[in-house]
Amino acid sequence: MKHLNLKLITRSFLLAGIFCCCIVYANAQAKPAAAKPGSKPAAAKPAVALPAVGRSAVSVVDTFFKKYKNDGTSAAIDFLFGTNKYFTNTAGIAQLKAKLDSLRQGIGMYLGKDLISQKNASNSLYFYSYLVKHEVQPLRFTFIFYKPQNDWVLYRFKYDDQMDIELEDAGKINNKHQ
Repeated sequence: MKHLNLKLITRSFLLAGIFCCCIVYANAQAKPAAAKPGSKPAAAKPAVALPAVGRSAVSVVDTFFKKYKNDGTSAAIDFLFGTNKYFTNTAGIAQLKAKLDSLRQGIGMYLGKDLISQKNASNSLYFYSYLVKHEVQPLRFTFIFYKPQNDWVLYRFKYDDQMDIELEDAGKINNKHQ
């Protein structure tokens, strides 16, 4: 009777086990296939989607305005403030959403946006000001983004409807006309 080579058998089983574990791990990491008709829907995604690593500040603003148009004020604000994990004042954010939503009801449908000004203090601090067009009157949205490492996060956000006052002041002769 021949002797079994225990080292060879042990190595073979060990390699087969590692191979099987790798296949199971790879299958677990793969994206789920499209749902079949009649199957239960997948779990809903979280309401606030954080920006992907390396996403530009402009893409955060673009996503904000898409949500503002399609999903409403609340979803847009949640997305925007969700970019910065240090914004934890949920009461303040809720108050901001309520005020902006109330204002938005009185100024009509959102029609689009125009960039008023874009400035950067450094490669890590950007300022954007947009004219936000509605049916009745415009608003101005001001965003300041900070990039502490790889991701752009919201640093400041505010809105106002005082552009007309600034334009009138800018049109004064030598700024002396009252």
